[in-house]
Amino acid sequence: MAFMGTEIASSSSATHGWKYDVFLSFRGTDTRTNFTDHLYAALKQKGIFTFRDDEELERGTIISPELMKAIEESRFAVVILSSDYASSCWCLTELAKIIECTKKTGLRVLPVFHYVDPSDVRNQMGTFAEAFAKHKECFQEDVDTWRAALDKVASIAGFDLKNQ
Repeated sequence: MAFMGTEIASSSSATHGWKYDVFLSFRGTDTRTNFTDHLYAALKQKGIFTFRDDEELERGTIISPELMKAIEESRFAVVILSSDYASSCWCLTELAKIIECTKKTGLRVLPVFHYVDPSDVRNQMGTFAEAFAKHKECFQEDVDTWRAALDKVASIAGFDLKNQ
């Protein structure tokens, strides 16, 4: 699994034992080449050590342990919730791990609602409802965990780009 980070960890991660200042969770097809790339570049320019997955996972591929470990070793997670975020089982699995780490490691989460309504995320409506209708067929055992994670992240005050 390839990833990119800034070359020098910021003092905040070094003094607290975090490997990464920020973990970026995003749906690559929605935001990789625009919003996420710009955000990553801005964080890097400020010397903020950031984990960004740079490979698209193919259908049926298991999320690497390195990716899960990067979440555990991050101080903050920026979750970029876009229209197709919930269509990705990997994004939802990442999100569930992020929410788990808020309790386990003190990970702090900043949601970015990338042209989606926070209430659609919280209530799994619109494209989120469509995604879960498909997931129920193959991933029934994970669906409740994913729904709870989306509800939790949508309840956190974040940035709503639709209203900017």
